[in-house]
Amino acid sequence: MTHTTSPRGPVTKRSAPAVTAVVGLLVFFEITSGVVQAGIAPLLPDLAAHLGVDAVDTNWIVSVQLLAAAVCVPLFGRLGDLHGHRRMLRIALALTAAGTLLVALADHYPLVLAGRLLQGPLAALLPLEIALVRDRLPVAEARRAIALLVGSLALGSLAGGVAMGLLHSAVGDLRPVLLVPAVLALICVPVSFVAVPESARRASGRVDWPGVTLLGTAVLALLSGVGAAEDGGWGRPAVLGPLALAAALLTAWVLVELRAAEPLVDLRALAGREAAPFYLGAFLFGIFYFGSQAPNATFFAADPAATGYGFAMSALAISLVSLPGYVAAVLGSFATAAVARRIGYRPALVGAFVLVATAFLQYAVFHDEVWHMAAGSFFLGLGIGLALGAMPTVIVEASEPSRTGIAAALYNNVKTLGGAVAGGVFASLLGAFTSTATGQPGENGYRAVWLAAALCALLAAALSALARRHEGTPGAEATPTG
Repeated sequence: MTHTTSPRGPVTKRSAPAVTAVVGLLVFFEITSGVVQAGIAPLLPDLAAHLGVDAVDTNWIVSVQLLAAAVCVPLFGRLGDLHGHRRMLRIALALTAAGTLLVALADHYPLVLAGRLLQGPLAALLPLEIALVRDRLPVAEARRAIALLVGSLALGSLAGGVAMGLLHSAVGDLRPVLLVPAVLALICVPVSFVAVPESARRASGRVDWPGVTLLGTAVLALLSGVGAAEDGGWGRPAVLGPLALAAALLTAWVLVELRAAEPLVDLRALAGREAAPFYLGAFLFGIFYFGSQAPNATFFAADPAATGYGFAMSALAISLVSLPGYVAAVLGSFATAAVARRIGYRPALVGAFVLVATAFLQYAVFHDEVWHMAAGSFFLGLGIGLALGAMPTVIVEASEPSRTGIAAALYNNVKTLGGAVAGGVFASLLGAFTSTATGQPGENGYRAVWLAAALCALLAAALSALARRHEGTPGAEATPTG
């Protein structure tokens, strides 16, 4: 080890191989994160029955975690830039473990919501880890590490979504199944104290608390309005009121950020062609990534005898048909670094979005046979996996080195917001084509959703292609900062 000096005092400089070995611990954190995030989905109906709540209240079990994540992601990213990404990683892991344990043990709905609220920092893990490896590794190794972390998250989501449902079928009791992700999350806390090095670079300044407050309140209003739209149209006061409030709060937030000496988000930097197109692309990415999941599942489950489409599939059958997409997403995430070494990260991202758009277009035209959907699922998953691996890298490398944490955090936040908005938008699209005879969305409603998702993917590809970015030489390395 060697020693150097930073504005905050002497800093120990670890060799790149020592930091590379720690990536394995970060991979374990991301696999656990995927299990916690995706593992609750197949258990929601049974959890709702256990708590005695209806479908609307069940939706808030999901939404409250998104609300907390929308605030925690930029906040933890900025605090990591200021005080160390390892320190904030440990705090995020501890809060996630506490929340996951509370969800597993709670018998009352408010306690489950409190646990999901504590799980908000879960979404900050990946941005903090990305900032950590970008700070301590050469460029080429950092890129490979980022792809590995994203692939591990996809792998954990695959394992969580499948294993938790199967485990519940085998055990028949909800609580021991929910304790599995809780135990994994608890293990992560002491593991984070083993060998993870602290980031060496620090940003100066302080947290923009007015910006955090305005952004958090605006996100709450936005998601409240979009969530209300799912119950029947966008013209009702319950929808327009929160959306108008969100617009006003976001306007105030922009004004505060532009005037702040140390803003939470440097909007002037984001306005340039280096970063802004990628963030807009991340928002569109969230729309088709999160928004298409529920419509696809309901299409699979629809009874063709009653609706004229679908396959009347059970939950297990839906998982099996979707499995090629999950596997392809994992493969695409892990292959991102290898693909980008040959063609560059931005061309890889553009190609990934084009592949996603092609898959959605195929859904819109060919969806009468199970193999049509399975084939589309594979190519959709492959494109999404490549995009998940490439987008954090291009966004972080388009940002100032001292603000990598907030840059990666903002990417996650923007993508989450896209997914939240997509829920209401796609529900409205399906509702516009509801059949009066069956009371279910018509086949053209699903076509409209898939075409809208394809359009979002093509726009994201165009934005990525138009961004001004100096692509690093494949395999190039930078000197690690002490």
